[in-house]
Amino acid sequence: MAELSIHRIGNKSEDEFYVLSENSVAITDTHLSGLLMQYFLAPYAKINEIYRFYHPNTDLNLNEVFHFASKIFENGETFHTNSQELAKHLYEVSGHPKIKAGELYVAWFENVQIEGELHDAIGIFKSETKDTYLKVYPEGGGFGLSYEEDAININKLDKGCLIFNTDKEEGFRVAIIDQTNKSGEAVYWKDEFLKLKTRNDNYNQTSTVLGVYKNFITEKLDEEFEIGKTDKIDLLNKSIKYFKEKESFDLDEFSNEVIGNAEGIESFKNYKKSYEEEFDTPIADSFDISDAAVKKQARVFKSVLKLDKNFHIYIHGNKDLIEKGFDDDKSMNYYKVYFREEQ
Repeated sequence: MAELSIHRIGNKSEDEFYVLSENSVAITDTHLSGLLMQYFLAPYAKINEIYRFYHPNTDLNLNEVFHFASKIFENGETFHTNSQELAKHLYEVSGHPKIKAGELYVAWFENVQIEGELHDAIGIFKSETKDTYLKVYPEGGGFGLSYEEDAININKLDKGCLIFNTDKEEGFRVAIIDQTNKSGEAVYWKDEFLKLKTRNDNYNQTSTVLGVYKNFITEKLDEEFEIGKTDKIDLLNKSIKYFKEKESFDLDEFSNEVIGNAEGIESFKNYKKSYEEEFDTPIADSFDISDAAVKKQARVFKSVLKLDKNFHIYIHGNKDLIEKGFDDDKSMNYYKVYFREEQ
Protein backbone atom coordinates (compact mmCIF):
# COMPACT_ATOMS: atom_id res chain seq x y z
CA MET A 1 0.00 0.00 0.00
CA ALA A 2 1.68 3.19 -1.21
CA GLU A 3 -0.46 5.75 0.66
CA LEU A 4 -3.51 5.93 2.94
CA SER A 5 -5.78 8.78 4.00
CA ILE A 6 -8.54 8.52 6.61
CA HIS A 7 -11.53 10.83 7.06
CA ARG A 8 -14.81 10.59 8.95
CA ILE A 9 -18.18 11.00 7.24
CA GLY A 10 -21.34 11.86 9.18
CA ASN A 11 -24.96 11.62 8.07
CA LYS A 12 -25.98 14.86 6.40
CA SER A 13 -29.69 14.46 7.16
CA GLU A 14 -28.88 14.14 10.87
CA ASP A 15 -26.81 17.34 10.82
CA GLU A 16 -23.63 15.36 11.39
CA PHE A 17 -20.52 16.76 9.75
CA TYR A 18 -17.45 15.36 8.06
CA VAL A 19 -13.94 15.52 9.50
CA LEU A 20 -11.01 15.69 7.08
CA SER A 21 -7.52 14.69 8.13
CA GLU A 22 -4.77 17.19 7.34
CA ASN A 23 -2.30 14.59 6.09
CA SER A 24 -2.17 11.02 4.93
CA VAL A 25 -1.26 8.29 7.40
CA ALA A 26 2.28 6.91 7.63
CA ILE A 27 2.09 3.12 8.13
CA THR A 28 5.45 1.94 9.51
CA ASP A 29 4.29 -1.17 11.38
CA THR A 30 4.52 -4.15 8.97
CA HIS A 31 1.99 -6.17 10.98
CA LEU A 32 -0.52 -3.31 10.85
CA SER A 33 0.13 -2.96 7.13
CA GLY A 34 -0.66 -6.66 6.65
CA LEU A 35 -3.89 -6.36 8.64
CA LEU A 36 -4.98 -3.39 6.54
CA MET A 37 -4.24 -5.26 3.30
CA GLN A 38 -6.35 -8.16 4.57
CA TYR A 39 -9.17 -5.81 5.56
CA PHE A 40 -9.16 -3.89 2.29
CA LEU A 41 -8.35 -6.52 -0.34
CA ALA A 42 -9.35 -9.98 0.92
CA PRO A 43 -13.10 -9.49 0.22
CA TYR A 44 -12.35 -9.07 -3.50
CA ALA A 45 -10.87 -12.55 -3.92
CA LYS A 46 -14.23 -13.98 -5.06
CA ILE A 47 -15.53 -10.94 -6.94
CA ASN A 48 -16.16 -11.58 -10.65
CA GLU A 49 -18.45 -8.72 -11.64
CA ILE A 50 -16.64 -5.66 -12.98
CA TYR A 51 -18.22 -2.21 -13.32
CA ARG A 52 -17.39 1.04 -15.09
CA PHE A 53 -18.01 4.66 -14.15
CA TYR A 54 -20.63 6.52 -16.15
CA HIS A 55 -22.64 9.73 -16.09
CA PRO A 56 -26.18 10.28 -17.40
CA ASN A 57 -24.91 13.15 -19.57
CA THR A 58 -22.33 10.77 -21.14
CA ASP A 59 -19.45 13.07 -20.07
CA LEU A 60 -17.34 10.89 -17.76
CA ASN A 61 -15.60 13.91 -16.24
CA LEU A 62 -18.93 14.89 -14.67
CA ASN A 63 -18.71 11.71 -12.57
CA GLU A 64 -17.05 13.00 -9.40
CA VAL A 65 -15.26 9.80 -8.34
CA PHE A 66 -13.97 9.21 -11.88
CA HIS A 67 -12.74 12.82 -11.98
CA PHE A 68 -10.84 12.70 -8.67
CA ALA A 69 -9.45 9.21 -9.33
CA SER A 70 -8.16 10.37 -12.71
CA LYS A 71 -6.33 13.26 -11.04
CA ILE A 72 -4.65 10.89 -8.59
CA PHE A 73 -3.54 8.53 -11.36
CA GLU A 74 -2.18 11.48 -13.35
CA ASN A 75 -0.26 12.96 -10.41
CA GLY A 76 0.30 10.92 -7.26
CA GLU A 77 1.29 14.03 -5.29
CA THR A 78 -2.38 15.11 -5.34
CA PHE A 79 -3.51 11.89 -3.61
CA HIS A 80 -4.40 13.32 -0.21
CA THR A 81 -6.03 16.48 -1.59
CA ASN A 82 -8.25 14.43 -3.87
CA SER A 83 -9.04 11.98 -1.05
CA GLN A 84 -10.51 14.99 0.79
CA GLU A 85 -12.61 15.83 -2.27
CA LEU A 86 -13.87 12.23 -2.38
CA ALA A 87 -14.84 12.52 1.30
CA LYS A 88 -16.79 15.73 0.65
CA HIS A 89 -18.59 14.12 -2.27
CA LEU A 90 -19.55 11.07 -0.17
CA TYR A 91 -20.89 13.36 2.54
CA GLU A 92 -23.07 15.21 0.03
CA VAL A 93 -24.82 11.97 -1.02
CA SER A 94 -25.13 10.63 2.56
CA GLY A 95 -28.58 12.07 3.09
CA HIS A 96 -30.64 8.92 3.66
CA PRO A 97 -31.61 8.75 7.37
CA LYS A 98 -30.48 5.11 7.65
CA ILE A 99 -26.94 5.73 6.40
CA LYS A 100 -24.51 5.21 9.26
CA ALA A 101 -21.62 7.51 10.04
CA GLY A 102 -18.17 5.98 9.71
CA GLU A 103 -14.56 6.25 8.66
CA LEU A 104 -13.62 6.66 5.02
CA TYR A 105 -10.32 5.17 3.91
CA VAL A 106 -8.76 6.14 0.60
CA ALA A 107 -5.75 4.00 -0.32
CA TRP A 108 -3.34 3.79 -3.22
CA PHE A 109 -2.11 0.32 -4.12
CA GLU A 110 0.62 -0.65 -6.56
CA ASN A 111 0.41 -3.74 -8.80
CA VAL A 112 -2.95 -5.21 -7.86
CA GLN A 113 -4.05 -8.13 -10.04
CA ILE A 114 -7.28 -8.05 -12.01
CA GLU A 115 -8.18 -10.51 -14.76
CA GLY A 116 -4.58 -11.70 -14.97
CA GLU A 117 -3.09 -8.20 -15.26
CA LEU A 118 -1.27 -6.00 -12.74
CA HIS A 119 -2.40 -2.39 -12.38
CA ASP A 120 -2.13 0.39 -9.83
CA ALA A 121 -5.44 0.87 -8.03
CA ILE A 122 -7.22 3.35 -5.80
CA GLY A 123 -9.27 1.85 -3.00
CA ILE A 124 -12.17 3.66 -1.35
CA PHE A 125 -13.54 1.96 1.76
CA LYS A 126 -16.04 2.87 4.46
CA SER A 127 -16.40 1.21 7.86
CA GLU A 128 -19.83 1.63 9.43
CA THR A 129 -20.29 -1.39 11.70
CA LYS A 130 -18.37 -1.51 14.96
CA ASP A 131 -17.92 -4.57 17.20
CA THR A 132 -17.00 -5.19 20.82
CA TYR A 133 -14.06 -7.51 21.48
CA LEU A 134 -13.04 -9.37 24.65
CA LYS A 135 -9.37 -9.30 25.58
CA VAL A 136 -7.77 -11.94 27.81
CA TYR A 137 -4.33 -11.26 29.31
CA PRO A 138 -2.05 -12.84 31.96
CA GLU A 139 -2.56 -11.38 35.42
CA GLY A 140 -1.01 -12.60 38.66
CA GLY A 141 -1.34 -16.36 38.80
CA GLY A 142 -4.08 -16.47 36.21
CA PHE A 143 -5.76 -14.28 33.63
CA GLY A 144 -7.52 -10.96 33.49
CA LEU A 145 -10.41 -10.00 31.20
CA SER A 146 -11.28 -6.70 29.56
CA TYR A 147 -13.01 -5.47 26.42
CA GLU A 148 -12.70 -2.95 23.64
CA GLU A 149 -15.76 -1.23 22.23
CA ASP A 150 -16.31 0.40 18.83
CA ALA A 151 -13.56 -1.65 17.21
CA ILE A 152 -13.41 -2.72 13.56
CA ASN A 153 -13.59 -6.35 12.52
CA ILE A 154 -11.03 -6.74 9.71
CA ASN A 155 -13.03 -9.67 8.31
CA LYS A 156 -16.12 -7.50 7.73
CA LEU A 157 -15.57 -4.75 5.18
CA ASP A 158 -18.82 -2.78 4.99
CA LYS A 159 -18.37 -0.86 1.75
CA GLY A 160 -15.53 -0.63 -0.71
CA CYS A 161 -14.45 -0.16 -4.29
CA LEU A 162 -11.23 -0.74 -6.19
CA ILE A 163 -10.57 1.51 -9.18
CA PHE A 164 -7.94 0.03 -11.52
CA ASN A 165 -5.81 2.28 -13.66
CA THR A 166 -6.81 0.74 -16.97
CA ASP A 167 -9.51 1.34 -19.62
CA LYS A 168 -9.84 4.97 -18.59
CA GLU A 169 -11.67 5.97 -21.78
CA GLU A 170 -14.38 3.42 -20.97
CA GLY A 171 -14.69 4.43 -17.30
CA PHE A 172 -11.89 2.38 -15.69
CA ARG A 173 -12.42 -1.11 -14.29
CA VAL A 174 -14.12 -1.01 -10.90
CA ALA A 175 -14.87 -3.80 -8.40
CA ILE A 176 -17.21 -3.09 -5.48
CA ILE A 177 -18.26 -4.45 -2.08
CA ASP A 178 -21.43 -3.41 -0.25
CA GLN A 179 -22.22 -5.72 2.66
CA THR A 180 -24.62 -3.39 4.48
CA ASN A 181 -26.91 -2.74 1.52
CA LYS A 182 -28.77 -6.05 1.47
CA SER A 183 -32.22 -4.54 2.07
CA GLY A 184 -31.77 -1.87 -0.59
CA GLU A 185 -32.79 1.15 1.49
CA ALA A 186 -29.48 2.90 0.88
CA VAL A 187 -28.32 2.55 -2.72
CA TYR A 188 -26.16 5.62 -2.36
CA TRP A 189 -22.81 3.79 -2.45
CA LYS A 190 -23.08 2.27 -5.93
CA ASP A 191 -25.65 4.50 -7.61
CA GLU A 192 -25.19 7.95 -6.07
CA PHE A 193 -21.61 8.06 -4.82
CA LEU A 194 -19.83 5.95 -7.43
CA LYS A 195 -22.36 6.05 -10.32
CA LEU A 196 -21.49 2.67 -11.82
CA LYS A 197 -22.86 0.48 -14.57
CA THR A 198 -22.00 -3.14 -15.24
CA ARG A 199 -19.44 -3.91 -17.88
CA ASN A 200 -21.06 -5.76 -20.78
CA ASP A 201 -18.73 -8.78 -20.71
CA ASN A 202 -19.34 -12.56 -20.77
CA TYR A 203 -19.92 -12.68 -17.01
CA ASN A 204 -22.65 -10.05 -17.13
CA GLN A 205 -24.16 -11.38 -20.35
CA THR A 206 -24.44 -14.85 -18.81
CA SER A 207 -25.81 -13.52 -15.53
CA THR A 208 -28.32 -11.25 -17.29
CA VAL A 209 -29.72 -13.93 -19.62
CA LEU A 210 -30.18 -16.37 -16.75
CA GLY A 211 -31.85 -13.65 -14.68
CA VAL A 212 -34.17 -12.60 -17.52
CA TYR A 213 -35.09 -16.22 -18.26
CA LYS A 214 -35.79 -16.94 -14.57
CA ASN A 215 -38.10 -13.91 -14.33
CA PHE A 216 -39.79 -14.93 -17.57
CA ILE A 217 -40.55 -18.41 -16.21
CA THR A 218 -41.57 -17.38 -12.68
CA GLU A 219 -43.43 -14.14 -13.41
CA LYS A 220 -44.42 -13.78 -17.07
CA LEU A 221 -45.29 -17.27 -18.27
CA ASP A 222 -48.53 -17.52 -16.27
CA GLU A 223 -49.94 -14.47 -18.04
CA GLU A 224 -49.89 -16.18 -21.46
CA PHE A 225 -49.97 -19.94 -20.80
CA GLU A 226 -51.48 -22.46 -18.42
CA ILE A 227 -48.47 -24.11 -16.88
CA GLY A 228 -47.97 -26.13 -13.70
CA LYS A 229 -45.24 -25.64 -11.12
CA THR A 230 -43.52 -28.89 -12.09
CA ASP A 231 -43.27 -27.67 -15.69
CA LYS A 232 -41.81 -24.36 -14.50
CA ILE A 233 -39.21 -26.16 -12.40
CA ASP A 234 -38.40 -28.40 -15.37
CA LEU A 235 -37.82 -25.34 -17.58
CA LEU A 236 -35.53 -23.79 -14.95
CA ASN A 237 -33.58 -27.04 -14.57
CA LYS A 238 -33.16 -27.34 -18.34
CA SER A 239 -31.76 -23.81 -18.56
CA ILE A 240 -29.13 -24.43 -15.87
CA LYS A 241 -28.24 -27.74 -17.53
CA TYR A 242 -27.78 -25.94 -20.87
CA PHE A 243 -25.47 -23.31 -19.38
CA LYS A 244 -23.44 -25.89 -17.45
CA GLU A 245 -22.90 -28.13 -20.47
CA LYS A 246 -22.34 -25.55 -23.23
CA GLU A 247 -19.29 -23.38 -23.76
CA SER A 248 -21.21 -20.66 -25.60
CA PHE A 249 -24.76 -19.35 -25.64
CA ASP A 250 -26.84 -19.14 -28.81
CA LEU A 251 -30.33 -17.66 -28.47
CA ASP A 252 -32.01 -19.85 -31.09
CA GLU A 253 -30.29 -23.02 -29.90
CA PHE A 254 -31.15 -22.24 -26.25
CA SER A 255 -34.79 -21.47 -27.13
CA ASN A 256 -35.25 -24.69 -29.12
CA GLU A 257 -33.47 -26.98 -26.66
CA VAL A 258 -34.81 -25.52 -23.42
CA ILE A 259 -38.25 -24.07 -24.24
CA GLY A 260 -39.03 -26.16 -27.31
CA ASN A 261 -42.41 -24.55 -28.00
CA ALA A 262 -42.89 -22.02 -30.80
CA GLU A 263 -45.29 -19.78 -28.88
CA GLY A 264 -43.17 -19.99 -25.74
CA ILE A 265 -40.02 -19.15 -27.71
CA GLU A 266 -41.64 -16.09 -29.28
CA SER A 267 -42.89 -14.96 -25.87
CA PHE A 268 -39.40 -15.33 -24.33
CA LYS A 269 -37.72 -13.39 -27.15
CA ASN A 270 -40.28 -10.58 -26.80
CA TYR A 271 -39.69 -10.55 -23.04
CA LYS A 272 -35.93 -10.32 -23.59
CA LYS A 273 -36.42 -7.45 -26.05
CA SER A 274 -38.66 -5.57 -23.59
CA TYR A 275 -36.00 -5.98 -20.88
CA GLU A 276 -33.29 -4.58 -23.19
CA GLU A 277 -35.43 -1.54 -24.00
CA GLU A 278 -36.58 -0.88 -20.43
CA PHE A 279 -33.13 -1.12 -18.85
CA ASP A 280 -31.13 0.08 -21.88
CA THR A 281 -29.09 -3.12 -21.64
CA PRO A 282 -28.40 -4.87 -24.94
CA ILE A 283 -28.02 -8.65 -24.67
CA ALA A 284 -26.09 -10.38 -27.45
CA ASP A 285 -27.75 -13.34 -29.18
CA SER A 286 -24.51 -15.30 -28.77
CA PHE A 287 -21.57 -15.10 -26.36
CA ASP A 288 -19.13 -17.31 -24.45
CA ILE A 289 -20.63 -18.62 -21.21
CA SER A 290 -19.04 -17.59 -17.90
CA ASP A 291 -18.84 -20.56 -15.51
CA ALA A 292 -18.54 -18.21 -12.53
CA ALA A 293 -21.80 -16.47 -13.45
CA VAL A 294 -23.58 -19.82 -13.94
CA LYS A 295 -22.41 -21.02 -10.53
CA LYS A 296 -23.65 -17.85 -8.85
CA GLN A 297 -27.03 -17.78 -10.62
CA ALA A 298 -27.66 -21.50 -10.04
CA ARG A 299 -27.97 -20.79 -6.31
CA VAL A 300 -31.19 -18.82 -6.83
CA PHE A 301 -32.79 -21.21 -9.34
CA LYS A 302 -35.24 -23.01 -7.07
CA SER A 303 -36.18 -26.60 -7.97
CA VAL A 304 -38.39 -27.06 -4.91
CA LEU A 305 -42.09 -27.90 -5.00
CA LYS A 306 -43.61 -26.74 -1.68
CA LEU A 307 -46.77 -28.58 -0.61
CA ASP A 308 -48.60 -26.85 2.24
CA LYS A 309 -46.34 -27.01 5.31
CA ASN A 310 -45.91 -30.77 5.17
CA PHE A 311 -43.68 -31.59 2.21
CA HIS A 312 -40.96 -30.17 -0.01
CA ILE A 313 -40.20 -32.08 -3.22
CA TYR A 314 -36.87 -31.36 -4.91
CA ILE A 315 -37.09 -31.96 -8.65
CA HIS A 316 -33.71 -32.41 -10.31
CA GLY A 317 -34.45 -34.50 -13.38
CA ASN A 318 -37.24 -36.07 -15.42
CA LYS A 319 -40.53 -34.30 -14.63
CA ASP A 320 -42.45 -37.16 -16.28
CA LEU A 321 -41.75 -39.25 -13.16
CA ILE A 322 -44.02 -37.03 -11.08
CA GLU A 323 -47.76 -36.85 -11.70
CA LYS A 324 -50.34 -34.51 -10.23
CA GLY A 325 -53.90 -35.57 -9.45
CA PHE A 326 -56.94 -34.87 -7.28
CA ASP A 327 -58.42 -37.22 -4.68
CA ASP A 328 -62.22 -36.82 -4.59
CA ASP A 329 -62.62 -38.65 -1.28
CA LYS A 330 -60.12 -36.38 0.53
CA SER A 331 -60.86 -33.32 -1.62
CA MET A 332 -57.12 -32.74 -1.86
CA ASN A 333 -54.48 -32.54 -4.57
CA TYR A 334 -51.75 -35.16 -4.68
CA TYR A 335 -48.49 -35.95 -6.46
CA LYS A 336 -47.46 -39.46 -7.49
CA VAL A 337 -43.68 -39.94 -7.66
CA TYR A 338 -42.01 -42.85 -9.49
CA PHE A 339 -38.54 -44.11 -8.53
CA ARG A 340 -36.45 -47.27 -8.76
CA GLU A 341 -34.46 -47.19 -5.57
CA GLU A 342 -34.79 -45.47 -2.19
CA GLN A 343 -31.54 -43.93 -0.96
